[in-house]
Amino acid sequence: MTGENRPVGAFRGYVLAGGASSRFGSDKARAVLGGETVLARMRDLTASVAGDVQVIAAAGRYPELRAATVPDRWPGQGPLGGIITALAATHHSGSACEWNLIVSCDMPFLTHQWLRYMTEQALASGAEVMVPASEHGLEPLCACWRTASLVKLQGAFDDEVRKVTDAMKRLRMEVLDETHWKRFDTAGRLFWNMNTPQDYEEAMRIWRTEQM
Repeated sequence: MTGENRPVGAFRGYVLAGGASSRFGSDKARAVLGGETVLARMRDLTASVAGDVQVIAAAGRYPELRAATVPDRWPGQGPLGGIITALAATHHSGSACEWNLIVSCDMPFLTHQWLRYMTEQALASGAEVMVPASEHGLEPLCACWRTASLVKLQGAFDDEVRKVTDAMKRLRMEVLDETHWKRFDTAGRLFWNMNTPQDYEEAMRIWRTEQM
């Protein structure tokens, strides 16, 4: 399915920005890369594929953003709570939107081309979650989630599951391995994320090098 015949409103987009950034030392969503914050970049990148984009974070945390903020229902309990918050927002909006693209704010080397490819694969899939797998394992913070998976994920959360990959075991899952994403990522950085100041320095170094 190409972008030209993609159904209008087929996806809603969410950027997760509710983490404490404890290892980073400051709010990494506000770290500047290429002249804009990484959160603003991820919002715009997600919007280029999903159209309607909202940020999952504490209420009022990012007033400077044009995107609406959906308050994380379980702040401090990890990204699974943020994912469930996003799916619940779609469900309770009354939207007929079947799929949700949910990404973390701290993945500076994601590309429009990869996100477009992944969402197109999801639209053709019968899975409840479409997730890439890198050499480090599943990458659930760059994945497509069917809105109907909300009930099963909420059940896992209620059962005290907090690890996203453990909750995903309750869903029909389709994995996009290296044969899918390698063509979009010859440098092996597509799913790389910034957790520490050193990661940020490396991201800036790479960014500057690629702009030369």
